[in-house]
Amino acid sequence: MANTILVGAQWGDEGKGKIIDVLTESADIVVRYAGGNNAGHTVWVGKKKYVLHLIPSGILRKTKLCVIGNGVVIDPIGLVNEITGLQKIGIKIGKNFVVSETAHVVFPYHRELDAQREVLKGKNKIGTTKRGIGPAYGDKVARVGLRMADLIDPVRLEEKLSVRIKESNSVLKALGAKPVSFKQVFADYKKAGEFLKPFVTNTVVLLHDAMSQGADMLFEGAQGTFLDIDHGTYPFVTSSNTTAGGACTGSGVPPHRMDRVVGVMKAYTTRVGEGPLPTENQVISDLLHGMGREFGSTTGRARRCGWFDSVATRHATMVNGIDDLAITNLDGLDTVENIKVCIAYRHGKKRYDYMPNDVQVLSECEPIYAEFEGWNTPTDKCKTWKQIPAKARTYLNAISELTGAKLYIASVGPGRDQTIFV
Repeated sequence: MANTILVGAQWGDEGKGKIIDVLTESADIVVRYAGGNNAGHTVWVGKKKYVLHLIPSGILRKTKLCVIGNGVVIDPIGLVNEITGLQKIGIKIGKNFVVSETAHVVFPYHRELDAQREVLKGKNKIGTTKRGIGPAYGDKVARVGLRMADLIDPVRLEEKLSVRIKESNSVLKALGAKPVSFKQVFADYKKAGEFLKPFVTNTVVLLHDAMSQGADMLFEGAQGTFLDIDHGTYPFVTSSNTTAGGACTGSGVPPHRMDRVVGVMKAYTTRVGEGPLPTENQVISDLLHGMGREFGSTTGRARRCGWFDSVATRHATMVNGIDDLAITNLDGLDTVENIKVCIAYRHGKKRYDYMPNDVQVLSECEPIYAEFEGWNTPTDKCKTWKQIPAKARTYLNAISELTGAKLYIASVGPGRDQTIFV
C-alpha cells in the first residue's frame, strides 16, 4: 500500500469509514489527521454496526496501530466514552492506539460558544454540529488553546484552564449564555486526562520511526473537500484542512513521503448543514430517505441529496491530487430510471466548467446535466466488476472520466464483502 491519503471528494459522508476499513487490511498504521468528534465514520463488520467519531476506523482490525495526529481537536470526555464503549463490546484498545501530545483539546466553553454563535447568525447559520470544533480551532490559531500535553499535567491544566474559562465566561455572559463552572470542568477533564495519559505520546517521532522500518500508512481524513477551511464553500465549512494537504500538516509526515491519494465519492451527492449544493433535488432526496438512507451518523439529521456533480469532483481531484476513485452507494441508484450527472454550471449567460469561489455565485448556479440510463437491477449482491450491470459500469466509467481520476473501487453496500476492486 505504501503511504496512502484517503479524502472525501464531496461534502463529507461519502463512505470513507467503510473504505478505510477495507484498505486497512493492507496497512500497518492508520492515522487520523484532522477534524474532531463532529465527524462520524460508520463501519459494518458482518451484521455489527460501529460508529466512530475520533478513533480511526482501523481499530476494528487486530494488529493495526491507530494514531490520532496533531491536526485533530479532541473532546477528552467524548474520547474516553468512545474507548470504553468499544472495550465493552470486545474491541481491544491498548498499545494499538496513540494520541498526539500536541493535538488541541475541546472544552465545554467551546461548545457553548459554538451554539451561541449559531444563534447570533440566525438565518445565516452555518449548520454546525455544535461540538465546539470551530472555537477550539480558533483558540489554536489565536495561540491560547490547551493541548493534550496540558491535559495530562494536572498542575498545568488547572493554571491554564482557569485563565481560559475566565475569559470565555466573560464572552458567554455578554452573549446572554450561562457561564461554565471551572470547578466542574477541571474535575471532569483532570479525570479524563488521567485515563488518556497512557495513550499520549510524540506521534511525529513514532510515525517517522515506523516509516524507517518500512511501515505502510493510511491517512484518514474527516468530512470532505468542500468543507475544507481554505478550499471549501466558505463560510459553510469546517475549521480544518480536510483536503490531502491536511494529512501532512496534521500528522508531521512530509509531502514527499506520500505515495498516492484515494478520493471517496458517492454515486450521487449529499450534504449536511447549510451552504450551496448545486445539484440538490427533492425527488432523489425523497427516494433515498424513503429507503432509510442518508441520515447523519453524528447528528441524525437527514442529509440533503442531489445528482452526481462532476464539476465539484473534478475540482476535488485537482485540489487533492486524487489518483484513484472509490465510488460508494452505487446500490442507492438501483431503481432510478434516468440518472442525471452535472457536467457544468450556468450562471446567467455564463457557463462554468469549474467551481466558482464566490459562494453567492455558486448558490445561484444552475446545473447543466447529461443523462444516463438506469440499470433497474439490484447491485448489492455483485462480487466482481463483470457482475455489475453493463449500464451501471457505463455510469461508473463516465464518472471516472468526468472526474479525471482512475476508477479503483465500486462499493455496492456497507459490508466489507460489498467492495469491488476494479
